[in-house]
Amino acid sequence: MNTATREAYGNTLVELIDKNKDVVVLDADLAHATKTLKFSQKCPERFFNMGIAEADMIGTAAGLATCGKIPFASTFAVFATGRAFDQVRNTVCYPNLNVKIVGSHAGITVGPDGGSHEAIEDIAIMRSLPDMSVIVPSDDVEARAAVLAAAEIKGPMYLRMARVASPTYHKEDYVFEFGKGELVKDGKDVTIIATGIMVPKALEAARALAEDGIEAQVVNIHTIKPLDEKMVVECAKKTGRVITVEEATIYGGLGSAVCEVLSDKYPVPVRRIGVQDKFGKSGDPDKLLEEYGLTSKKIMETAQKMLRGE
Repeated sequence: MNTATREAYGNTLVELIDKNKDVVVLDADLAHATKTLKFSQKCPERFFNMGIAEADMIGTAAGLATCGKIPFASTFAVFATGRAFDQVRNTVCYPNLNVKIVGSHAGITVGPDGGSHEAIEDIAIMRSLPDMSVIVPSDDVEARAAVLAAAEIKGPMYLRMARVASPTYHKEDYVFEFGKGELVKDGKDVTIIATGIMVPKALEAARALAEDGIEAQVVNIHTIKPLDEKMVVECAKKTGRVITVEEATIYGGLGSAVCEVLSDKYPVPVRRIGVQDKFGKSGDPDKLLEEYGLTSKKIMETAQKMLRGE
């Protein structure tokens, strides 16, 4: 089944109407696209359309949090992390308030909307803020579990959702563990650490490598901050080679986080697959992934080169 994580986000917010009476939802006039429209139709008294005013939305969310509410502030990732950065930093993170910022339409797979709407630096921006947790679900099942967990975990949190549908590979009984990496395929030759919609592509690459006798293990890092440092180091010790894969800039995101840990605790060769210091641009999502090298073929070729010592 192919379902977008933003769809799961909207559906899970509806679940939270009865599960948690403190949950409120805010949107910056994009409720149809972010899927918060579903919540607004079921529970309008706990929904606030703030208009095209992202800074006001974050400020209002912070105020609601001081009153004991659990705000889910939703808009496109590029606006949530860019336009409202000052409010996220000073109004949410500085006082360490319980606000969930949900960035939809992240990465280059926004597609036709073009580079101005494609958040590739959002993970790096949010990861740099003290007390901010960063979660990137890899399929709809994980997105649901992450949103349910976010409602229970206190503190600022950024959740990154995709516009495009991606394969569901988790089973319905999947248990989300905040701050823990997930080993989704075992192997001994190379470790592929991926996040978000790139996890299914990492699995594709691992299956293709297996046909050549290469045993790649695949790790899903849904929580980029706090990073599961123990698991990252264990993977490096086991395979001696690490590839990181993310639909975001390689500067400051998952790849940087992994390199920071390994350089301190267990240095091994690392290759980072992501957007290479470029902005996104308009195009078909699949063709953009291919143009920017975010494919299972690229992952497979990178693993083969590492094993040849290149």
